[in-house]
Amino acid sequence: MSKPAELQDKFYGCIAGVHVGSAMGAQVEGWSWQKIEETYGTLDKLVSYQHYNNGWDREPGTTEDGVERQKLMITAIMEKQDRVNAEDVRAAWVKYIKPESAGMISEPFEAVLLAMAKSGIPARELGRYCDYAGLNSFSRSCHPIGLINAGDVTGAINDVFEVGQLYQTSNSRGLQWAAVTGAAIAEATKPNATVDSVIGVIYDHCHPDMVVKEIDRELKRTAHCTDFRELRSAFDPVYNVKGIKYSMSYANEVVTKAICLFKMTEGNLHDTLIAAVNMGRDTDCVAAVSAGIAGALSGSATMPEAYIKQVDYATSLHKVSNSQRTIREHADGLFQAYMARMHRMKAFAEQMAY
Repeated sequence: MSKPAELQDKFYGCIAGVHVGSAMGAQVEGWSWQKIEETYGTLDKLVSYQHYNNGWDREPGTTEDGVERQKLMITAIMEKQDRVNAEDVRAAWVKYIKPESAGMISEPFEAVLLAMAKSGIPARELGRYCDYAGLNSFSRSCHPIGLINAGDVTGAINDVFEVGQLYQTSNSRGLQWAAVTGAAIAEATKPNATVDSVIGVIYDHCHPDMVVKEIDRELKRTAHCTDFRELRSAFDPVYNVKGIKYSMSYANEVVTKAICLFKMTEGNLHDTLIAAVNMGRDTDCVAAVSAGIAGALSGSATMPEAYIKQVDYATSLHKVSNSQRTIREHADGLFQAYMARMHRMKAFAEQMAY
């Protein structure tokens, strides 16, 4: 039996899972699994790709819009050295988002949100003006919220609903599903966490009808699957919406698939990553959610160093990114903020113990 990952490595594994998964899955985002198999057999490498038909051939390892959202949250947490609220992250938007990023690395609708953020209206009001309340905009990027609340499932969920109002309304389906990501990561970072304990907190803390019922149904329906080829075929009759904008990117589909993958691979980071990018449909987002949770549980041990180096190299070339920090710098910055928070909490507890 392998030694459990240390907490700092769980932070690193989580962020590495998101960034590598997003970069590898972006090449085949929107493809059917049949096209992926015909083209690559099994996709297990970082390759160049284009988004938004803007003529930019991205260096293999280049991340995408979901990671840009995540980088802004990480920056806000690093600057505050603590949990953040919607206003903290809005301030990071205004300070660090590059205007030319919309349509290059960020979704076009995010330019509208940034313009409103600069207007001074309350940060919690911004999500009301996003047309896509059920999307995975936040559920695929809110991992830093889980990490700064490591071990505190309730705190992670509360902060998801707080910060997530930048993108979606407080009672939206999108945020109910983002709570799964936040809760799972907060639980996964615990020293004795297991795959079952991670899934258990989802059942115990997330919306019973809107969220848990669907995850439970699909976990039971796919329990017989032993590899990603069986799993993706099993999902085809259920998740097959086409013909509407972002039809593959609704949070219920992405997060449910991610949890089923995480369960099937027993939380192994590398196995989860490869399975996710070969699933078809919204591959980069499924990889971000599932590999992020797996990395928070098992750490970075199974992540090939070559993947890390290539993503870091691509980031160094990525002039419109909100941050050109390496994966390690992002993860360690989050960990240092978490430890600063723990020191303050310990000092407060000692002060009040009289």
